[in-house]
This record gives sequence, C-alpha cells and structure tokens, in this order.
Amino acid sequence: MAEPSKHELDAPPWLRVESTLMSLARGIRRAYDLRLQELGLNLSEASVLAKACESGPAMQADLAKHMGMGRAAMGSLVDSLEARDLVERQPKPGDRRVWLVAATAQGEEVSKQITKIDERLRAELRAGISRRERRELTQLLNRLAVNVSNVVAD
Repeated sequence: MAEPSKHELDAPPWLRVESTLMSLARGIRRAYDLRLQELGLNLSEASVLAKACESGPAMQADLAKHMGMGRAAMGSLVDSLEARDLVERQPKPGDRRVWLVAATAQGEEVSKQITKIDERLRAELRAGISRRERRELTQLLNRLAVNVSNVVAD
C-alpha cells in the first residue's frame, strides 16, 4: 500500500493554511461581534466609529477605502451609526458637495468602551503566544498579504 502524500496541496481544503486563515478570521470576527453586542454594535460598526474618533472627521469614501469595503456598504454602516447618534455627517468646509463623517460626544464615549473590549479580547486571543511568536506570525502574514495583493492585482 502506498504511503499518503505529505504535500499540502494533497490535503483536504480544511487542512490547508489558507483555509485555516479564513476560518480563523471568521472566528475572530465572531468573537468581536459577540463581545460588542453589549454596546449594540458589530465589528464593522465599531471599527468605523473607532476610526472616526481616532482620525477626526473623514470622507465616507476614505472610510470605505480604509475598511476595504464599497461606498454603498459604508453608507449603510454610517446610516446605522448616525441613527444611534454615534456619528454625524458634516459638510466639508470649502466643498458643500462633500460630507464628512464625525463622531458625536456619545460616539466618543462608546469608542472608549470599544477600546476596553478590544484590549480584553486581544489579551484572551493571544493567551499562550509569546511576543516573539506574534512578531514571527506578523512577518509571515505580511509576506502572505503581499502575495495576495500581487495575485489580485494581476
């Protein structure tokens, strides 16, 4: 009887590195969504709010680019946050055709809670993984990200 191949490409899809990364990303997103439920937010909404607080008023298109999503999807997120008085749209000084997304005072307060949730969750997710291991993992993932960018740019 022939011995099974040890080549990664012969492995079932759920055992490949890429599948593991995709599954991990979904799991991390789910963990954030679960923790952020107490604030009535999901990870995408929390990320937009945190970015608005961190960077100040920004164009919706710039937020969409930063988050890697389409402008329509970003519009829906901003609408949702605006309905809860966490962000507001403001006219851009000097160009009334452009609207900026800015955090409200209530949004700033919620953003502080998001930061605390994020810090606690990251500590849990990183448990048992040394700083050196995280640094090595980051380097590998950055190389993989460059490869992915090259593939999608073709």
